Amino acid sequence: MTEYMHSASVDPIEVVRRHSLTTLVRDEIERHIVGGMLAPGDKLNEADWAARLLVSRGPVREAFRALEQAGLVRTEKNRGVFVRTVSLAEADEIYAVRAVLEEGACRMLASSIDAGKLAVLRDWVDAMRAALASHDHDAYARANLAFHDGLVAAAGNTKLYDTYRRLVSELSLFRRAALNVQADAMARSLAEHRAILTALASRDAEQAAQSMRAHVQGGLQRAHAACEAAGDAAHEQRLPAGTRAAGSRGR
Repeated sequence: MTEYMHSASVDPIEVVRRHSLTTLVRDEIERHIVGGMLAPGDKLNEADWAARLLVSRGPVREAFRALEQAGLVRTEKNRGVFVRTVSLAEADEIYAVRAVLEEGACRMLASSIDAGKLAVLRDWVDAMRAALASHDHDAYARANLAFHDGLVAAAGNTKLYDTYRRLVSELSLFRRAALNVQADAMARSLAEHRAILTALASRDAEQAAQSMRAHVQGGLQRAHAACEAAGDAAHEQRLPAGTRAAGSRGR
């Protein structure tokens, strides 16, 4: 059979259906990863996801490939597919690029923001405030992500937004713990978001960019603190029981 005959025999409706299923499966798994329902290191089982989403294993397999290309999962030979772990060094690089992208988005948006766009961003800040008041870390993380996603989308540059979405998906594998490690982390994060919103409402492009830069830097510092806390906890677990208290007092 020639390549043309093979192509001609493919049902175009089936191709579209398969592509749509793959996208739906990919989006659902990504939602679980970004939302923290799947943690770095968790294994993804092809058969389980097919059964859960009531699809064949083909779209799930293709979704795994797409997620690997997006940097969210890794495939290990003879072991399977796992949610990827982002190292501190890699997170540093992602934060640096993210700062450039979001500063640019702030400058673009400050010159074109209207009452509708401002209201959407203010709603997400209000949601963060409510989550802080109820000590709901997951709700805060969701509102935080939505604020940044809405801000970059509202800037109106599709290429910038697409690049940002990939970066932020990878970063979600790393930064969730940063809001849990210090008692005032969410409060400081909320203050930073308010500063960004105030600058945008004033149409002050430079101040909005500076506030965003300070926020991203603050997020990076919180992420480093989370890693240090995790390292200390792991060290404590490895110490003999009789030496843990003494080690803690020595800090």
